[in-house]
Amino acid sequence: MHERLERLYARYNHREFVHPDPLEKIYPFEDTADREVAGLVASTLAYGNVKQILRSVETVLAVMGESPARYLTDSTSVSLTRDLAGFRHRMTSGEDLAAVLEGARRAVLEHGSLNACFLAGLKEDDPDVVGGLCAFVSSLSAADPTACAFNLADPGRRSACKRLNLYLRWMVRHDEVDPGGWSGVPPSMLIIPLDTHMFGICRALGFTGRGQADLQAAREATRGFAGIVPSDPVRYDFSLTRPGIRRERGLEDLVGAV
Repeated sequence: MHERLERLYARYNHREFVHPDPLEKIYPFEDTADREVAGLVASTLAYGNVKQILRSVETVLAVMGESPARYLTDSTSVSLTRDLAGFRHRMTSGEDLAAVLEGARRAVLEHGSLNACFLAGLKEDDPDVVGGLCAFVSSLSAADPTACAFNLADPGRRSACKRLNLYLRWMVRHDEVDPGGWSGVPPSMLIIPLDTHMFGICRALGFTGRGQADLQAAREATRGFAGIVPSDPVRYDFSLTRPGIRRERGLEDLVGAV
């Protein structure tokens, strides 16, 4: 299985296969401070129709300008709400997103970066990133817990936290697809971003028998991949989901190939 997964990785883990994906919107930001803010926006809005996702992410990043990090720290709660007035991405209103960004602004001012904020809640003996995510969500939600509840899923409520785990994959891993930039978080601690495609694949591979894509299913799936690549269990996330998303191969053919 390891050899077959590596062949899929070699075939699909290239930027030419990223579009359409919100990840592509953070590539222009070479500075980690800008990338982590842009990535938070992109991952927060990464639900629903992908064309709508890309439009929504473009709209918000256009407001932020060439340096999302500088925009964030120069903002206030009032200016964020004003700048995002009228914005809506499905269930996320401009006010909701402003609350998330206000929490991020406070976290950056307190810790110096979102990376440092996340590390502040991560313990050395944690088995994975769940504990760090709980603290991270609590910190970013502090500005307005109600407005942030949907947009920052809480693993403490057994959510698989697909969007936040996607964000961590982008920021922690570094290869041709994932740009990285964060330090201090070992890739071995990452959890599979369990979207519909990956959940179906993991069930077909026998990594989880759960009936729903919850936190337990995400952890079980991650343990399955960790049995193959302990140092980087999320390594195959992009390349495994790409054929289905691009409608190049069916799930049965894909699983058969693995």
